Amino acid sequence: MICIINYGVGNITSILNMLKKIGVPARITSNETDIRQAEKIILPGVGHFDYCMQQLKKAPFFDQLQLRVLEEKIPVLGVCVGSQMLMESSEEGKEPGLGWLAGKVVKFNKDQLPAGYKIPHMGWTDVQPNGNNPLYEGIAEPRFYFVHSYHIQPVDPAHVTGLADYGGRFTASVGSGHIQGVQFHPEKSHKFGMRLYGNFAKHF
Repeated sequence: MICIINYGVGNITSILNMLKKIGVPARITSNETDIRQAEKIILPGVGHFDYCMQQLKKAPFFDQLQLRVLEEKIPVLGVCVGSQMLMESSEEGKEPGLGWLAGKVVKFNKDQLPAGYKIPHMGWTDVQPNGNNPLYEGIAEPRFYFVHSYHIQPVDPAHVTGLADYGGRFTASVGSGHIQGVQFHPEKSHKFGMRLYGNFAKHF
């Protein structure tokens, strides 16, 4: 069973519907017992980094979530701001991130973008898998839907599992072992998103 963490933020119903569509058992939960028994976890996130971190940290299941990910090494997939929260900090705010992966979150620099490029980056964008991350298994010419003004900069280049271009290359996905994150929205990315969620369920 995949548990989609409900801490008041994120496209949780859309994620659940996509998982149901591909036949993957999942539930939305804010219940500590569910998280204790989960086989895998999806951490969604939409909006402001600080607000997401504040909401997550005050959730009654937060300590259990930390235990399961850091000590028991349950597979976790961060989505959009959920992937940014895996990092140590963000330029969007002052709250520390989860620090499950070393790195920070930075804003697109408008002055460095070519003419006509706007912030936020919004829309369908090609993603180039970096390495052999099984999240991208069987996805020919992957394209995903993005909505973001900030992006991830992991410390270790080996943690970059996917790259995209928006006036310059940026990290589209990160991962190290059981901890994975995608800046884009698989639940808005049709067949590409369905395959990626299926790969998370199958391979992690």
